[in-house]
Amino acid sequence: MARITASVYTSHVPAIGAAMDLGKTQEPYWQPLFQGYEFSRQWMKDNRPDVIFLVYNDHATAFSLDCIPTFAIGTAAQYQPADEGWGPRPVPPVVGHPELASHIAQSVIQQDFDLTIVNKMDVDHGLTVPLSLMCGEQDPKTGAWPCPVIPFAVNVVQYPVPSGQRCFNLGRAIRKAVESYDEDLNVHIWGTGGMSHQLQGARAGLINQEWDNRFLDRLIDNPHGLTQMPHIDYVREAGSEGIELVMWLIARGAMADIDSPAKPPRVAHRFYHVPASNTAVGHLILEN
Repeated sequence: MARITASVYTSHVPAIGAAMDLGKTQEPYWQPLFQGYEFSRQWMKDNRPDVIFLVYNDHATAFSLDCIPTFAIGTAAQYQPADEGWGPRPVPPVVGHPELASHIAQSVIQQDFDLTIVNKMDVDHGLTVPLSLMCGEQDPKTGAWPCPVIPFAVNVVQYPVPSGQRCFNLGRAIRKAVESYDEDLNVHIWGTGGMSHQLQGARAGLINQEWDNRFLDRLIDNPHGLTQMPHIDYVREAGSEGIELVMWLIARGAMADIDSPAKPPRVAHRFYHVPASNTAVGHLILEN
């Protein structure tokens, strides 16, 4: 059967992608951030998955304000990098896994989660920046990501957004779905977005390092408690865009220790850095 062996958590700041695309990773401003992902890139080579289930939010590229699904699963064979206003990032297309994605959709919907099934969409920095951070630079024409990716978009842009508890329970349902797939596949689940940041208004530029690190602590040791945090706490403490962190609870809810007597996950890597553009960057790798 398929199994989830690890979860990865990372911010998906668009400026990080631009720094990589423009060859700025060794500049003094960016160097400390990319050093924090050197372990992760080697870890990816040593622990290469067969499929990545990647949770992210679309930034009005695939979905406009005309139509905003709360949860949308990509079931296509391939996804093109989106044009985000200055052109699509120079990265390879993302190969999907339609069979596993369709199976997860069937299973999760039967577990009473309403997913939007997307057979065609482009993917923006929310998905491609985490891939770049974890897999390194890839030639847009001759390069390729290490494995198929199932995009899973969550609405954290237009209220109402899903609660932390609902995201966490969705992760549990996704784990059940993966484990009911017949093929022997090693699956990673990634939660992306965050950490504290606010892009507009009087508090633009807000970063709360103490709160961010406490969130990482609780995500590791007390994820059930974290599910009870209301939206207002995310917004007040981590800024308006800090609400993206509810997506990390989907990945955490899919880990083995949540619904079984399994041991707590092993922390393979933890990293935190400020600033990246006007955002704090957090990163975790947890292994079952």
